[in-house]
Amino acid sequence: MNKKLVAYFSATGVTKMVAGNLAEAIGADLFEIKPVKPYTSDDLDWRDKQSRSSVEMSDTSSRPAIAEIPANMEKYDTVFVGFPIWWGRAPTIINTFLESSDLMGKTVVIFATSGGSGMGKTMEKLAPSCPGAKLVEGKVFKVNVSADELRSWEKDLKL
Repeated sequence: MNKKLVAYFSATGVTKMVAGNLAEAIGADLFEIKPVKPYTSDDLDWRDKQSRSSVEMSDTSSRPAIAEIPANMEKYDTVFVGFPIWWGRAPTIINTFLESSDLMGKTVVIFATSGGSGMGKTMEKLAPSCPGAKLVEGKVFKVNVSADELRSWEKDLKL
């Protein structure tokens, strides 16, 4: 049986809602990727080139510290990783999570939330952080995505 995990990072709560709905819809465990230092609204101000998120995203080697990784990653075959799209890609905290987890032989499916952007360069920027895993580009979802849509999407992935 394919044991699934939905791991997500959510700065404002939108991705958290989608991830929770996805986990429930597909029968997966849920794990929140939490930064050691939570993001404030000032940190997330993309118009401020000195804001924390702007500084992190302008430095591709940035790896914000995460509070923890799932204790039993070995029990999962498929890991869905969700995040908001920042600057046309995943926040660098996602690289931290992927590089901190043993993903050898696992399928990693990415999904995102966005007000209007697509996945952009997400696959290109995350692939080096997933050595030994099969990285699958998922989809960008709106907060109001239904459980039926999420189940259908996961089924269509044919994992």
